[in-house]
Amino acid sequence: MSTPVNVTQLAADLALDETKVTPGLLGFVVFAVLGIATWFLLKSMNARFKKIDFTEQPDPKDE
Repeated sequence: MSTPVNVTQLAADLALDETKVTPGLLGFVVFAVLGIATWFLLKSMNARFKKIDFTEQPDPKDE
């Protein structure tokens, strides 16, 4: 014969301990994706800055 399941005891056993909650795998994945996206954005920005050829024009008021 099976033992009856006490729902309140089962819920108490499955309850999360607030002191042990961590970001887990999802938090790591989100953080890693943000880091990789930032790296690609900085790489793209540096490539665009290297293409800029800036020569300052003399001010016509000084002549």
